[in-house]
Amino acid sequence: MCHLIFVCKYRKKLLSVFGTQVKKLLCDIAEENDIEIMKMEVDKDHIHILISYSSTKSILEIVRLFKQISTYRIWRQYDNDKYLRKHFWKEQTFWSDGYFACSIGQVSKDIIEKYIQT
Repeated sequence: MCHLIFVCKYRKKLLSVFGTQVKKLLCDIAEENDIEIMKMEVDKDHIHILISYSSTKSILEIVRLFKQISTYRIWRQYDNDKYLRKHFWKEQTFWSDGYFACSIGQVSKDIIEKYIQT
């Protein structure tokens, strides 16, 4: 299992608008790629995800899947591009370049779930 955190580009508060859509997109991406999302919580400018995944996949590969596909799809859903162009006028982006990933070793799943909820 792994705890991931993705942050919106420039710390923009986009998840207050697109949080539900992003959660749905990430669930779809996880299902398509045999990744189990144990817990997911959205804040205004970042998202916490607790995942369970096969040891044949690397964290980098999973992060790349989540961030690239969700960015591609969020720009093409509904009329999101009109709203997003006001924030990102040079490029079609959504997430910042970095990410946080922490393998869950000594800490129990319940403790991480409580942290994600708060």
